[in-house]
Amino acid sequence: MKKIKIMMVCGFGLGSSMILKMTLDKVLKNHGISAETFCSDEATSRGEFFDMVFTSEEMSHLFQGSSKPIIVIKNFLNPDEVEEKGLETINKLTHEE
Repeated sequence: MKKIKIMMVCGFGLGSSMILKMTLDKVLKNHGISAETFCSDEATSRGEFFDMVFTSEEMSHLFQGSSKPIIVIKNFLNPDEVEEKGLETINKLTHEE
């Protein structure tokens, strides 16, 4: 199983992206998936290497035209939303050669 890099993005890379990271980490743990998760801010995120992004609707414009999967989350505290919107893509990426 391939270990992927998942980036959470918010305006400053500290508040809401950290909450989203904790929620995603919980989902990953519940499904036995190992992935590198990290937070980034609006400016730095463009230069980061990642396999997929979780972010808000407000930040999603930063990744228009990206070939990487962008998952838009409304409620950063809701593991069900994170799982529903992102788990299938995570599973596909971790099983790629």
